[in-house]
Amino acid sequence: MSQPSFLLSGTGVALVTPFRNHAIDYTALERLIEHTIAGGVDFLVSLGTTGEAITQSPEECRDVLTFTIEKTAGRVPVVAGLFGSNYTEKLTRALQVYDLNGVAAIMSSSPAYSKPTQEGIFRHYMAVAEASPAPVIIYNVPGRTSSNVEAATTLRLAQASEQFIAVKEASGDLAQAMSIIKDMPPHFQVWSGEDPLTLPMIACGATGVISVIANAFPKAFSGMVRHARAGELRKARQLNDPLHPVHPFLYADGNPAGIKGVLEMLGICSKETRIPLMPITDSNYRALYAQLQASGLI
Repeated sequence: MSQPSFLLSGTGVALVTPFRNHAIDYTALERLIEHTIAGGVDFLVSLGTTGEAITQSPEECRDVLTFTIEKTAGRVPVVAGLFGSNYTEKLTRALQVYDLNGVAAIMSSSPAYSKPTQEGIFRHYMAVAEASPAPVIIYNVPGRTSSNVEAATTLRLAQASEQFIAVKEASGDLAQAMSIIKDMPPHFQVWSGEDPLTLPMIACGATGVISVIANAFPKAFSGMVRHARAGELRKARQLNDPLHPVHPFLYADGNPAGIKGVLEMLGICSKETRIPLMPITDSNYRALYAQLQASGLI
């Protein structure tokens, strides 16, 4: 089954930011970059939710992004998470001066805390698109922002500007995703923002995912995505089934505590996080390890 050509599609991985003794562990970050690229992911996302960007200084964020671009060396595209501020003007000013050389696109969630109306969300994103020199990925994650970007608003944005290339749909609402897929313009995509829903979303017409679990198991998860996009659902299920019972354990202590626990088990990086985020508890670490063993993943 042939696929349309897009700037980005398939499996993106929301890279964790490894820490050791509170400092960024760049040796481990390079190891993670090599692990995910070797595993067949299609693009990397730096400084997303899983990357704990909220716990890093602006200088650290810049250094992590620059390091990721340099070590990736053009092998796969790099997306930068730019969440900025709930104040639209502050974010747009930052975009006008931020060095996005080497960045294929930016990903930005709708403003949190303020709970804007749909018109406010639309105007916010239009201002971001106008200010950004790179294409924009809409990130709809109402569990964190407390406001849903409704399907009609996403479609309105996609139809208003080709600067919007995709939505990372993390609402958990398959019906909403299907509404976007049904009416989206040809240049636009819907990507899963929740790993457990990726297979059914692709079956409904989504073209990719920005994944957490692909940090640890890039070969299996990106293989599942490729089979699903090709319509080979039986092969996709064979890869997805062992991963499926692992997902709940990854979020028992919040993201990225669980996935960092798996990465420590694999010898890629420490499970360390920064306050207010906390590392996975010992009991959940043991339960996660037991599930990985039961699934034949470790």
